[in-house]
Amino acid sequence: MQQQNTQAGGLVLPELLAPAGNPERLRVALNFGADAVYVGLKAMSLRNFADNFTPRELAEGCALAHGLGRRVYVTLNAFAHDEDLDGLPALLDQAAEAGADALIVNDPGVIRLARRLLPAMPLHLSTQANTLNAETAAFWQEQGISRIVLARELSIEQMKALRARGPAGLEYEAFVHGAMCVSYSGRCLLSAYIAGRDPNKGECAQPCRWSYELKEQGPSEGSYPIEQDEQGTYVLNSKDLRLIEHLPALIDAGLHSLKIEGRMKSIAYVATVVNAYRMALDAYAESMAKGRPYALPAILVDELDKASHRPYTTGFALGTAPADIQATASADYSTDAAIGAVVLAYDEKKGLAQIEQRNKFLDGDLLSILSPGDVGRVFAVAGIWNEEGEKRQSTPHPREKLFIGCAEPLRPGDILRIIPKK
Repeated sequence: MQQQNTQAGGLVLPELLAPAGNPERLRVALNFGADAVYVGLKAMSLRNFADNFTPRELAEGCALAHGLGRRVYVTLNAFAHDEDLDGLPALLDQAAEAGADALIVNDPGVIRLARRLLPAMPLHLSTQANTLNAETAAFWQEQGISRIVLARELSIEQMKALRARGPAGLEYEAFVHGAMCVSYSGRCLLSAYIAGRDPNKGECAQPCRWSYELKEQGPSEGSYPIEQDEQGTYVLNSKDLRLIEHLPALIDAGLHSLKIEGRMKSIAYVATVVNAYRMALDAYAESMAKGRPYALPAILVDELDKASHRPYTTGFALGTAPADIQATASADYSTDAAIGAVVLAYDEKKGLAQIEQRNKFLDGDLLSILSPGDVGRVFAVAGIWNEEGEKRQSTPHPREKLFIGCAEPLRPGDILRIIPKK
């Protein structure tokens, strides 16, 4: 089952796989260039606090994706207890009836039931199964797995070697961007112990992001150096993964899919990150087709700074994890731009855009345009009017539909970001 994407000149690019925590984010991910999205139903997903999808929403999302030649994968990757399995047949039916292209699974019991009840449904093995070697990959293929989401503890070179030694016909996927769990392959009990919320059933309270104090008991003279700010110390808080600078190595490794984390993230995050990776992959394909060296456009690295993020790291991708993989503080979470509005329509003759407000901005403010395959354009708002034609000085009401003056061409679905005043 080949899920990679062939470009002009015969180059096969890996699939760009994006998170979709609800129907709006699914539409945004597809609009900004995702080849596939992964979503959750209302149960058995490791992101139970995302909005997730009803059966009807999933069917509509699959229809939209398939109409564009894209794919939808449904996550059923929670660690299941016996009582969780009672409702699994209904969830499997919902995914199949909606037209899902594959299931992302983890628990062997879930895999066994899925194979029996939906024998034709492709199964993708979650990163939580922590596949680290070719023999393990072969074992899972024997259990009916068609794709493996590789453990985050692997380097790119190790991924390449695993694929070369692994069985024929098996696909491989790897995370390339987003938040990372401090625990091994995302398997953790910290939240269950501290907050009574099971992280392996989609209820993680993220206590690894909290501040802690370290106190020594006993006669030991040893010490544990930690950094502390006015909010405390963050001994467990991982930085966010970013591998856009290493796309050539990831492509050379033969990966079938590059995965972005973030089903809990906003549409601004999804649009910004998906667009940057899509543009980088397409730029690489163009360079190869024309026989010239590839250079990552610097503006795409800048784009990723505009998405909400912790400080970035390459994690284990280049070998041993860097010494600074831990963030110094939870407060390090930052963004260079907030979403101001989503474009609903644009009248080029009038230079007038109909928008839906997302955050407050003022008449005359500078906004940057995020459009599929297009970044870097900026304009000053040239007037704001409500639907009755009344002039406004700002956009204070959440999700209000307004009109703004904009001389730059826009398309429905474009996102307008507020440029911070310096």
